[in-house]
Amino acid sequence: MIRVLIADDQDLVRLGLATLIGSEDDLALAGEAADGLRAVDLARAERPDVVLMDVRMPGIDGIEATRRIVADPDLAGTRVIVLTTFELDEYVFDALRHGASGFLLKDTRPAELLRAIRLVADGEALLSPSVTRRVVREFATRAPRSTRPHPRLSALTDRERQIVGLVGEGLNNDEIAERLVVSPATARTHVSRAMIKLGARDRAQLVVFAYQSGLVDW
Repeated sequence: MIRVLIADDQDLVRLGLATLIGSEDDLALAGEAADGLRAVDLARAERPDVVLMDVRMPGIDGIEATRRIVADPDLAGTRVIVLTTFELDEYVFDALRHGASGFLLKDTRPAELLRAIRLVADGEALLSPSVTRRVVREFATRAPRSTRPHPRLSALTDRERQIVGLVGEGLNNDEIAERLVVSPATARTHVSRAMIKLGARDRAQLVVFAYQSGLVDW
């Protein structure tokens, strides 16, 4: 059973999401929060598998709430999906940088939302390659590029650095395997090892590390 916490300041949105989650046999509602502080408190109390996190909420916003949830060692198994109204919302990259496993538009179809919850609960990153690149490039145009290599980057092998760069481009394991002419299992192993060495919670953080460390062109 995948337990889902909903954090959104709009009653109608929470009701719709709760109804959708309640209609699925493998999903259960872990709670509802109308502001960021309540979302953090509920996450700590209920330890959900997935949090659907709105960005703009009273108290603390969804970005700060995400940061607090991800930073809590007791919530290592909790994944956050940020919900946003606009595809290039200025907060999206901050959400990824602070540990969100991805983001969805609020007008996402119900079937796609359900698929996203299951993917993220299984440890995958919810990142559309094209959208991810556009988000990062949007930020690149707002400020001079500055790379901040991850402090553990030197622990990666040359192949692992290459693969982190490919993850940053938005490639999945099968696409990485095809690009490097290796098996998907080998690609998956390299990705997993890179995540462990960098302390990444999921592929979403690998994307951020890849850009911040200069392994991918902006």
